[in-house]
Amino acid sequence: MSDTLGIDHSVPVERHHLDATTWVDVARGWLGGPDEVYAQLMASLPWRQRRGVPMYDRLVDEPRLTHWWRADAGLPEPLPVLAEIRDHLARRYERTFDSIGFNLYRDGNDSVAWHGDRHRHHVVDPVVAIVSVGAPRPLRLRPNGGGRSHAWNLGGGDLFVMGGACQHRWQHTVPKVRQAAPRLSITFRHGVP
Repeated sequence: MSDTLGIDHSVPVERHHLDATTWVDVARGWLGGPDEVYAQLMASLPWRQRRGVPMYDRLVDEPRLTHWWRADAGLPEPLPVLAEIRDHLARRYERTFDSIGFNLYRDGNDSVAWHGDRHRHHVVDPVVAIVSVGAPRPLRLRPNGGGRSHAWNLGGGDLFVMGGACQHRWQHTVPKVRQAAPRLSITFRHGVP
């Protein structure tokens, strides 16, 4: 893991095919200086917890803190390195990444339930790129309706990209765990309405 803030272009990106139409790319330690990125975002973003989110047929407080950045708001990315990442991802995946979602998992009780990203209803085969900073946490994928899941422990500047029919045919989750230090998921999306 590099201490220099920015993308480490020497880190290989490995593609894993989950089925004939779905793939994920994984690059361990892809972002140099992840602890600095984590500290700066923790100190500068106006974190909030969404209240009254429909989940399992009832309204609950979302079990994590969030913040959203959108290109159409006319403000620069919260950190210059995020603009570098956004431009790099746009060239690599031929998509215009126009939003960044920040999800803070404060401890092992914070989580996100099984789901496919909602913008799949507006975008054909969306590419969703996640950069994880902070402590490692598992991210799991499974076919819609259940079945054998796949897990990756992400943190420390890891890049994880879901593509092909992933959002249409697969679900992903960050499950609750017994103990965990904070993890920040920086998620780049395109075509979010």
